[in-house]
Amino acid sequence: MAPRFNPKSDLVDLKGQVIIVTGANRPWGLGYSTVKHLVSAGAKVYIAARNEQQSLESIEKLKADLRLGEDERSAGEVHFLKLDLADPRNAKKVAEEFLMKESRLDVLVNNAAMVFAPYEKTNDGISKIVVTNLISPFVFTKTLLPLMAKTAQEKGSDVRIVNISSLSHKFVPNIKELKKPEDLNQDFRRRPLAKFTRYAHTKTLIIIWTRALHQHLKSLSSTMPGVERVVTMAIDPGNIDTFSNRWPLPWLWRPLVRLLMSAPNVDVGAYPTVFAAAGKKIHEDPERYSGVYLDVKMKVANPSRNARSDKLAEELWTLVEGITNDIGV
Repeated sequence: MAPRFNPKSDLVDLKGQVIIVTGANRPWGLGYSTVKHLVSAGAKVYIAARNEQQSLESIEKLKADLRLGEDERSAGEVHFLKLDLADPRNAKKVAEEFLMKESRLDVLVNNAAMVFAPYEKTNDGISKIVVTNLISPFVFTKTLLPLMAKTAQEKGSDVRIVNISSLSHKFVPNIKELKKPEDLNQDFRRRPLAKFTRYAHTKTLIIIWTRALHQHLKSLSSTMPGVERVVTMAIDPGNIDTFSNRWPLPWLWRPLVRLLMSAPNVDVGAYPTVFAAAGKKIHEDPERYSGVYLDVKMKVANPSRNARSDKLAEELWTLVEGITNDIGV
């Protein structure tokens, strides 16, 4: 990927802005590099993750790498927000606590995800990977919307919701409907690479949800002023090497693995996410970017037929709202 985007010159002014990035607790991960770029640009960023010890260690590493606090003109701040997306009830509770903590929220990056895991259901009867990758982010985002709407009413505001998807969504079989929990609870056990397909299925659902969210925000403008100005995007960050460092003999495998990657390292690999969160081009033309899918080149692109279906978007919104209402969130 050509470095046509430069986070040092192509971001809006982030000083005074508050941002949440979920699942950014691993120092070799995409979320961590995203946080690093945003903090470097002056933002106050919350790492929202389940593993507190790892998150705090990552925060200390960030502070040391960026030399935070050593220069009044230096970068922003980074804080920890304990969030467990395995349970939508926790997602709602943490979001409500955040509403008491901060008076604004400019950007939410829903980055956390379960990747390849055995097929299991929660006590609520929903696939665990669907709960972690879709249901809990849905609840977390919905609970934070009033604060984002309030922030969006400010003059010159730039409020965004960025949902991380994947190119893998294009390998999902045709989705006929999303009307009942069983439509979400696909185990794909009769297909080769079932774990990959379950993950890709949730990444399709994320794009469909983003499409539905865009429409929903417009319908809320009369009851939640400002919310229609919130820009929503789903993005494909590309293939990033966030794993070879944990393999045996990483020095041997890393050069070979990175030949297949879309970026030379994780910091560059975070560019699409950082662009979606704070790129100047989006601030200059928010209508062009709201409700869209961005590819790894940071261009508005067409996702799969499943992902661009208005019918599935409407069905998914109704289904997830029903599920969350049933469990009291």
